[in-house]
Amino acid sequence: MTTAILELRGVTKVYGSGATEVHALTDVDLSVRAGEMVAVMGPSGSGKSTLLTIAGSLEQPTSGEVLVEGTSFAGMSAGDRARMRRRHVGYVFQDYNLLPGLTAVENIALPLELDGTRAGKASAAARRVLADLDLADEAARFPDELSGGQRQRVAIARALVGDRRLLLADEPSGALDTQTGEVVMRLLRRACKAGVAAVLATHDAQLAAWADRVVFVRDGVTMDQTGPAAGPESLLTADTPR
Repeated sequence: MTTAILELRGVTKVYGSGATEVHALTDVDLSVRAGEMVAVMGPSGSGKSTLLTIAGSLEQPTSGEVLVEGTSFAGMSAGDRARMRRRHVGYVFQDYNLLPGLTAVENIALPLELDGTRAGKASAAARRVLADLDLADEAARFPDELSGGQRQRVAIARALVGDRRLLLADEPSGALDTQTGEVVMRLLRRACKAGVAAVLATHDAQLAAWADRVVFVRDGVTMDQTGPAAGPESLLTADTPR
């Protein structure tokens, strides 16, 4: 059986207390294997983004456990969690989150340098990923000199550099036109074919149709749909989650 790259076991996240208590996630179980793309669908406020931030250890669950490549985040210091993220987890955000004062290649190389990789080696690795994404000619450009699609590809390159095995993407094509969004999704599928596990949070049925499996979230509760979707329209009429 293919190795599970990401496991969420009984994850619950509660914000506030008493009358202001909000259950963002409730007893969530999720396993994502190497080479698998999972789409997490649900309306705004359903818990999609919280699931991603907890999966990547940017937030800690109120209860439950998160494991990446068999290693639990439970009990880790903040520094150990940061090192785990840099080495194993890549993020793709809707607004790119590129540093405006760094070039494309510098943005991509930065996580490697923060993890102790020599600047020359980090830059070479960043350039290889840029070439893989057909952006070699844009390496010296700053983010505000790139199109939206180019910036998103740079963000994907940053998420994949260093042979990370888990990719977390929050509405990765939400700020892009349909054609550019399709290019981005093809890149993510290519990463999965190379053994990356990907989790995408989205409310877009067209995007979710690229996934191997869909997890529906409503009010912090999940329901799996096994197998690929029959088509985008089928996702819009899915049963309400338990």
